Amino acid sequence: MTARIYQPARNAMQSGQAKTKSWILEFSPGSPRRIDPLMGWTSSSDMQAQVRINFDTKDAAIAYAETAGLEFSVVEPHKRKQLIRQGGYGENFATDRRVVWTH
Repeated sequence: MTARIYQPARNAMQSGQAKTKSWILEFSPGSPRRIDPLMGWTSSSDMQAQVRINFDTKDAAIAYAETAGLEFSVVEPHKRKQLIRQGGYGENFATDRRVVWTH
């Protein structure tokens, strides 16, 4: 069974970077999910699909996987580009503005 080590992406509803500093070890599904005919819920007989282990660093996650004898792959995160404007947000409300600013 293979495991995936990755850093979670930020929440799309927030601009902050909370909960994106830790690394997660997650197992790939061993069996496909099925739909329950009565309730319509999805289920699986694979218990490892429920396991998610959090680590502070990537090296700690790799060390755990090697100690446990797991096959693993590391997915590097995509770093977002910093958006820094000249003057910043406060310039929207500056009193020494040269042109009229309206919505």
